[in-house]
Amino acid sequence: MSTPKTTDAPIHIESSDQLDELVADSAVVLVDYHADWCGPCKMLEPTVKEIAEETDAVVAKVDIDELQELAREQGIRSVPTLQFYAGGEQVKEVIGVQSKEDLVDIIEAAA
Repeated sequence: MSTPKTTDAPIHIESSDQLDELVADSAVVLVDYHADWCGPCKMLEPTVKEIAEETDAVVAKVDIDELQELAREQGIRSVPTLQFYAGGEQVKEVIGVQSKEDLVDIIEAAA
């Protein structure tokens, strides 16, 4: 399965291999660790969708209940947690609801 380089919608991650491939193959990646039961995650969701549509960053969504092992490997302790990758390396992590402007600033700095 090949992953697109850019997309206008968040990509639902189904395995750690898929996430690794996406990070390796994309210039800038925003990974949104979330859960269906998380109120702040639901508040952040429209912002994450807009970022996927409006920026060159690839946006990946990881449901921590579906991929508990991946969340544990990444040290995710609370949701929402957003990780930013550039050139295959993690460059930033933020926890909690963030403004769209702040998130776009991080993406632009990473690009």
